Amino acid sequence: MSGTVLACGLATVDVVQVVEAVPGPDEKVVALAADVTAGGPACNAALTAAALGVPTRFVGAVGSGPLSAVVLRELASGGVAVTDLAPPAFEPPLSTVLVTQASGERAVVSRNAVGVAGLAAPSDSALDALLDGVAAVLVDGHHLPVAVAVARAARRRGVPVLLDGGSWKPGLEELLAETELAVLSSAFAVPDEPKSADVLGAVLAAGPSWAAVSDGAGPVRWRWAGGVHGEVPVPVVDVVDTLGAGDVLHGALLAELGRGGATDLPGSLARAVEVASRSVAHPGALGWARQR
Repeated sequence: MSGTVLACGLATVDVVQVVEAVPGPDEKVVALAADVTAGGPACNAALTAAALGVPTRFVGAVGSGPLSAVVLRELASGGVAVTDLAPPAFEPPLSTVLVTQASGERAVVSRNAVGVAGLAAPSDSALDALLDGVAAVLVDGHHLPVAVAVARAARRRGVPVLLDGGSWKPGLEELLAETELAVLSSAFAVPDEPKSADVLGAVLAAGPSWAAVSDGAGPVRWRWAGGVHGEVPVPVVDVVDTLGAGDVLHGALLAELGRGGATDLPGSLARAVEVASRSVAHPGALGWARQR
């Protein structure tokens, strides 16, 4: 039976519009389709793991207002248990997403967790409850004090911690020190390192024992801290929408860790890549799950 997994981090409300082309300055376009949905790396990862049949928990800031209801409704419909750490009057941030119809490429504008205050790390007793029965944890680097506390508590219990490294965030070095596994996007860069730097090597030196970096349709490269390395090819699919593909990759890998632990990371990564590739053939980050 699968162990429970926990995703810790950002939830957003995504306003997604499909367009023929992203408008230029002073240009107006009519959307071909539109949707309002829950988003955010940890939120989408939680929904992915749950869709793959793994009991899943989410901890982050959601709130109780009209925008919060969008997130809460989707997490509830996905069977994800929610621990909400939001301060009073909190609303999740809005993301504006434009998806180009012909290519499936997306352009995103979001506040993410910028300016969020009053989000305190859970108490020791709350962490014990959160991590009870949990086999794997994902952190996305947002709400850093919470992420560090959850990751540190998980590591003390011998629970593998996976970082969704979409981009560098201030203070991320503290979280990397508590992270066992990291999967990075091609846009991830370490501050003060040249663009040509060995990003996997730099991240492994910061704490994780294993790291991987995705590259769109290119192979996903992985490496152990000891130097053993390899890559996973990405299946060729007809791309409809790339929104949330990285989140799905991380959520699918989190589900793999929940099922079998970290005993075969290259194999787990390959299976997660297959799920993420399937996701881009459907509209929306979770469109693939609704058509299973």
